[in-house]
Amino acid sequence: MLQVIVTHMNTDFDALASLYAAKKLYPDATVVLSDKQETKVRQFLNIYRDTLKFTDEKDVNWENVTDMIIVDVANTRRIGSYMDSLDMSKINVIVFDHHPPKKGDIDDADCQIEPVGATVTLLIEKMIEQNIPISSFEATLFGLGIYTDTNAFMNDITSARDFKAASFLMDNGMSLEMVHQFSDHVLLPEQQHILNDLFTKMDVRSIDGLEIVVAASSYDFFQSGLATITSRLLEITNTDAVITVVGMKNHVHIVGRASSDRINLLPLLKKFEGGGHEKAGSAMVKRSTCEEILPKVIEYLGLISKPGITVRDMMVYPVKTLTPDTTIEEAGRKMYRYGHSGYPVVQEGKLIGMVTRRDLDKANHHGLGHAPVKAYMSTNLITVTEEKTLEEIQQLIIERNIGRLPVIRDGKLVGIITRTNIIEKMHELALMEESGKDQPLKTNMKNDLKEQLEHDAFSLLEKIRQTAEQAKIDVYLVGGIVRDLFLHVPNDDIDIVVEGSGIDFAKQLTEDHGGEVVIHESFGTATWETKDGFSIDVTTSRLEYYDRPASLPDVESSYVAEDLQRRDFTINAMAVCLTGEKFGDLMDPYNGQQDLRDGNITILHNLSFVEDPTRILRAVRFETRFEFLMDKQTEQLALQSISTMRNLSNQRIVDELIRIFKEDNIARAMMRLYDVDFWKQYNVGIPLSDVIERVKKLRVLFDMYEHVEPDWFHYVAIPFFNPPFHDAIKEFALTKKEMKFVRAVEEFFRMDGWRQTERSGDIHAYAKPFEDDVLLFILSVSSIENEKVILQYIENRKKLEQYITGADLILRGLKPGAHFKELLLQLEIATLNKEVTTKEEAYAWIEANIQ
Repeated sequence: MLQVIVTHMNTDFDALASLYAAKKLYPDATVVLSDKQETKVRQFLNIYRDTLKFTDEKDVNWENVTDMIIVDVANTRRIGSYMDSLDMSKINVIVFDHHPPKKGDIDDADCQIEPVGATVTLLIEKMIEQNIPISSFEATLFGLGIYTDTNAFMNDITSARDFKAASFLMDNGMSLEMVHQFSDHVLLPEQQHILNDLFTKMDVRSIDGLEIVVAASSYDFFQSGLATITSRLLEITNTDAVITVVGMKNHVHIVGRASSDRINLLPLLKKFEGGGHEKAGSAMVKRSTCEEILPKVIEYLGLISKPGITVRDMMVYPVKTLTPDTTIEEAGRKMYRYGHSGYPVVQEGKLIGMVTRRDLDKANHHGLGHAPVKAYMSTNLITVTEEKTLEEIQQLIIERNIGRLPVIRDGKLVGIITRTNIIEKMHELALMEESGKDQPLKTNMKNDLKEQLEHDAFSLLEKIRQTAEQAKIDVYLVGGIVRDLFLHVPNDDIDIVVEGSGIDFAKQLTEDHGGEVVIHESFGTATWETKDGFSIDVTTSRLEYYDRPASLPDVESSYVAEDLQRRDFTINAMAVCLTGEKFGDLMDPYNGQQDLRDGNITILHNLSFVEDPTRILRAVRFETRFEFLMDKQTEQLALQSISTMRNLSNQRIVDELIRIFKEDNIARAMMRLYDVDFWKQYNVGIPLSDVIERVKKLRVLFDMYEHVEPDWFHYVAIPFFNPPFHDAIKEFALTKKEMKFVRAVEEFFRMDGWRQTERSGDIHAYAKPFEDDVLLFILSVSSIENEKVILQYIENRKKLEQYITGADLILRGLKPGAHFKELLLQLEIATLNKEVTTKEEAYAWIEANIQ
């Protein structure tokens, strides 16, 4: 039995570190080192060769190998020529690697291939799990592997796991001085010569707004360190990517390095059976020449560029503007109201200036609020067109130190782009990257609409599309239906938002496709009642402004981006375009779909709960429905804002509580209301554990009887039940029915005799006037010894036979009076206690009890 640990040729520090980390996990295995190493690795080995025990590949009896541990590579072609003679089907193979899978990788082995910054991180995690001790020298070697492969933790492949592994190494004596010494890429004279040669021969090409360098040359000798040379060339040229194509002896080496997020080198490198990462990789073509390979590399260059993000994709439109005669004071109010920090100034459709909040603050400070903005606006304007790329805009904003750029088309202002827009787009791209290549974030929902909606519903969207195209306006599907498409939850509640008049559009839908329209003039909305029975709410895209905390908002028409901005949570702030070629395009400005994947309820902005505290209750409702949780910051903001709940009208709170307690998991909802201190605002002192037990018991008891169902008020009353509770709960008991329930519970609970009864009928003397839900509620919130008797009574009184009525007593010659009621009650008690079981026995009982 022979175990070996192997890695790829041109061994780098991650590969070397992984070899010896694997040796810690497999102490009986032999470390086999390739004779081809990167320059710095060779220098390291020249010093520490005696410390590191390894075997040359030529000294291994490969026929005896039974187990092979492969590190930092998953393709046997990159390991060594000796692999060609091995029958891998007879060898137990284990793979540790961090490179993305590609064609030719081992697929029938025990593989641990995960997206971390360095392979040695995976092995360090194994050592930590198994409590394997390491020396300070080993910690330093492993640290070199992490530090060099993550480019000092700066590569985008770096993960939190790499940092944790490095922290473990620091705790075990890693020498930072040695890490810096061997990771500092100082070129050897031979390498510097190749760098100079490639620099003079490089060809700079422009592809989709990206600058890509291709540098090629040939040498009759092998020189290691081409990866370092390529990285240095990238630094010198300051371009988006560098690809070097270098012939050495009989082989051609292709190395790529990139700095732009819009570059993915892998599609090109895979054409030559190479691999690596999106921004760093390599390939080798055996028995070929640079002259043969270079034209193919140039042919495949188009594969490495991702679609560019342009101003058109990021800009805000239509643009809110000021006229030159708008006063400083009025401009300041508008900036505060809409949250803008600058405004374009437009006259007769032409952009003539920009005014910023700083300009306004200074003017107001000097008492110039009455002055027009034209007196203090900036006329030194820098504008851009819609075709400019994200990279170009970033550079422009950095170089000119400006916060906003007007977007001009044919001399007219068509949009504006700000630092915030750029940051949001970069954040969105980062989330898309993190979400994984197998499940990228969606940008179009057309297929989802077609697959998940009923045929009739999808056909309606097509009709809306036709009308929108004819009207030349943008229309969007919004609200819970968009969210539920991602969750695959059925939802036929179709809400659309129109960038224009929602009422006019609803009328046009009726004219084009039939049906009726119901107009809600005061809200600027309408409902289209279709011929097929669908009810579609049509709303003008609008902006909400809260004049004071917890007040109802002021509303004005706007555009869909601002309409989404007024929503409560990221998962509800998505829209699907229903117009023209954009049909199905998703607007997700706050990364709601990522929160749906992560199970997060995330607020849109920090003052959202202050402006509308009912959103705290909505957050609890969505947590309960989807089994999500507020993210840490959202829950903290909820706790900070919960005291403003008392500023709301009781009706608004009750409306939200009704919705919450219609969800399935009542106990979870109750727990979360405790977590956000909702009940605390109403001086509820009953512990959560007791309330949860009451909730569960209430559900069980009510389930015993088909004729009675708990409603929202039963659940709301539970935390308040600490008799007397009439005053405590009156803020929630807004109807006569609810107040009647509260009074009934208190009245029955105050009576004493029913607690001592042992027979079902004896309860009747106390409980006859009370509804079943009152009795069940009291059993739910109290510990009653004769509970079984009461439950039996509830069941029995449903089947209580009325053998004799007041009319029967009159026929028997009895004079009517108040005693009739008491006499019949006692008869019912006797019947429930099975002392009377027939009509004859009932008459006999009456005769015996008439005084």
